[in-house]
This record gives sequence, structure tokens and C-alpha cells, in this order.
Amino acid sequence: MAVLGAGMVRKMTTALEAPVQYRLPLGDADVGLNALLGQSLRLQYDGQINCVHCGRKTSKSFNQGYCYPCFKRLAQCDSCIVSPEKCHYHAGTCREPEWGEQNCMIDHFVYLANTSGIKVGITRHSQIPTRWMDQGAVQARPVFRVSSRFQSGLVETLFSAHIADKTNWRALLKGVPEEADLEAVRARLLEECAADIETLQAEHGLTAIAVLEDEDETRITYPVLEYPAKVTSFNLDKNPLVEGTLVGIKGQYLIFDTGVINMRKYGGYQLTLAQG
Repeated sequence: MAVLGAGMVRKMTTALEAPVQYRLPLGDADVGLNALLGQSLRLQYDGQINCVHCGRKTSKSFNQGYCYPCFKRLAQCDSCIVSPEKCHYHAGTCREPEWGEQNCMIDHFVYLANTSGIKVGITRHSQIPTRWMDQGAVQARPVFRVSSRFQSGLVETLFSAHIADKTNWRALLKGVPEEADLEAVRARLLEECAADIETLQAEHGLTAIAVLEDEDETRITYPVLEYPAKVTSFNLDKNPLVEGTLVGIKGQYLIFDTGVINMRKYGGYQLTLAQG
């Protein structure tokens, strides 16, 4: 078999084309994946994990690639990253205030996306459209521009009382979802949440929580030859070998004819990718 790359893996990188172009950072290699569709591949876990932040060896990966000390120390691993409405920067207890200023106290977008169905989500302005491709969205549209991650969490919480805020990953990998009318959903949510939105704007300012009226909808297609009828996921901790024909890539998943694997989950793992 021909080795395509070996070393510590990180999440796949994307480029918004039709379809999305994927690359896999693997050690010193940067493997283009689209050209491998329809090819027989072998992905081997070599038994070692290194922290994606500090590089130290770790027996277990936390939060998709961190060692335990980094997981406990870094602001990017705090629970408020998953639940931004719990941001405690204003209380002076942020783990890394400088990191918070650079990554949380900046403009964010609240958006609607069609992944396994319509969902609400948030992202930094610099992560559009990367965030949507990582989630496997086929349609996406910003609805609000806000001045901080904390404020984006407050708005997302309002919408999540009426619409999903998570993706059903199994449904995501079974096919393309039915086309959604994001403008109609946007209008309905703005109406249903009008009073609460006005309250937030009165507290934080109209410019801090701004409704976006004329944003374009982004449509995304993925390099998938076929979707599985039944979704079975690989677990490298239980079985260090993945073999099969690559039939698709969507979100952060490689889809083989033998199962699927979420590459983001295994950040920091030492892997070898071979073809043939």
C-alpha cells in the first residue's frame, strides 16, 4: 500500500467550492481527499496521542485533542465555549482574558442552517463559511450580528426554544435534507421572539444585537458518491484500523462503504493513511 501521510492528525480543512474541497492535515503531510473518492484506503491508529495545543503525550484525549492540563487551563476548553450564554468574562474569571478578548469579545453571527434539518447556531465572523462546512450544512444564512460571544449565546437561546440547536449526525450522513425556506423560518422566529429580542437590544444596545435584513443564503454541496443505508461509526480506541472504499466526505466525516469516522473527534491521534 502507498502511504499518503503519517503523524498527528487535525480536523479536515475545507474550501468552499462545488463540491467542498477537503484536505487532511496528517503530520507533515496535507492530503487532498477529494481525489481519493472511490479508492480503497486504510487508516491506522498508531497507539499514541499528542495534545494539539502543547504537543505532550497523553493517554486520553479531552475535548477533541487536548491533554488534561490544557483542557483544564485553556479558555478555549471552558464550558462557556459550548454554552456561550454562560460566559463569565465580565465577572473577571475568564481563564485567559487576552484570549477571550481576541476570540469572544468580537463580532459573532447567529445563523440558520440546514444540516439534518433546520437549526440555529453561532460562529465568529472569521469562521464563515468554515463553520457551516464543518457541520455539513447544505444551506446557511446569518440572521444577527452581535458584538460578543456571550450575546450570541443569549440570542441563540431564544431561538432554540423554537428550533433545534444541534445536528442529528446519523441523519446528516444518510442523505441530503429536504430543501428549507430559511427566509420564511427567519421571519417566523423574529416574530415569535420579537419581545425578547427587544429586551436584549434595550439591555445591550441596538448596534450590539443587530438584525441582518439582506444577507445572502449560502448553498453547499459535498463530495459524496453514495450515502450509507445504515450508519455505523468507527471507534479507533476500540479498533485501531479503518479499511474500506471512500465513498464520501461531509462535515468532518469520512464515509466509507464499511462505516463512517468523525475526524475531528480524533484530533491529536497519531495515524497513518495509506492507499491501495
